Parts: sequence; structure tokens; C-alpha cells
Amino acid sequence: MIKLFSLKQEKGKAAAAAASGEGKIAPGLIRMQKDVSELKKEKGVEIDFYNGKADLMNFKVKISPDDGFHAGGHFTFDVKVPNTYPHDAPKVLCETLVFHPNIDMEGHVCLNILREDWKPVLTISSVIMGLQFLMLEPNADDPLNKEAANMLAGNRRQFAETVKRSFRGGPMMINGKQYDFPRQG
Repeated sequence: MIKLFSLKQEKGKAAAAAASGEGKIAPGLIRMQKDVSELKKEKGVEIDFYNGKADLMNFKVKISPDDGFHAGGHFTFDVKVPNTYPHDAPKVLCETLVFHPNIDMEGHVCLNILREDWKPVLTISSVIMGLQFLMLEPNADDPLNKEAANMLAGNRRQFAETVKRSFRGGPMMINGKQYDFPRQG
């Protein structure tokens, strides 16, 4: 019988050894090299490998939608790719405070391909397209921010006004707590 737990531990040790320069290159890094080489410059998307090209596993994606509720805003997502990629999805956190049904006030992102619908055939381009679509078309049916989701589902005009008000910057009450939104645009 195969012991999955010990197999995972050995995989983790091998990935750590590869990351520290011992042994061979981690499969996740090989896949990331391929994914990065296939990235295409998309309108409204900037990618920043802030540690240089030597660290492809950590980067930021800035999305600036030109349509939808969040048009005119600039949203930065921090992406951390595990050594077990593509078997495990990247971890994504929105660094920009945003009023959005699928992004909570701490920046956690609710995107199906980053959770239950992740498959190893998906790429970093798939993740970036998913984030673009999320900023273009929020989904009230799978919320992390219930107040934003209820507003979007019940009163789209009020949701749009609240997003635009958040773009002007300053304090806003969300779920009974005050947040200081950055000025957008």
C-alpha cells in the first residue's frame, strides 16, 4: 500500500532541496518557465517579477479594467506559486482594498480555478485571465464579501455607486467596520 502522507513529505523535501540549489530543478519551476515564456502582453495587465527573473514563483499582477463596475481602477494581486505547481494552484491575494463580492476586505480572492476547479492543465495565463474576468464581471453567487454580493444582486446601481465612491478614496463602512480605501484612477 502506498502511503500518501510520506509521499507528500518526500515531494516537499525534494522541492525544498531543488529550491535551495541542491539536486535537480523543481518541476514547478520548470513548468513556470514554460508558462512565463508563453505569456502574452494583454491590455490592462502588467506583470512584475519583483525579485527578478531568478524568482519566477513570486510575482505581482496589476489589472486595470477598462470596462465594468471597476473600470478605471488599478488592482494589484500578489501571486505565490508553490513548488508543487501545476498540481496545486497558485495562492493569490489582492493587495488593493476593493469593494467586490469575490474579494474580501483582507484581499482573499474567491475564484473557482484557484480552488475546487484547479487542474494541472491550467496555466498562469489562465489565472491572469480569471482575475481579469473577475474584475470585469463580479459574481454575486460565490461571495467572500456578502455585503457587496447582496448589493450587486439586489441593486446593481447602488453597487456601482458604492464602487465609484470607494474609488474616490477615504473611509467607508463595510460590514460594520471602517476601511480606508485608496484613491483610484
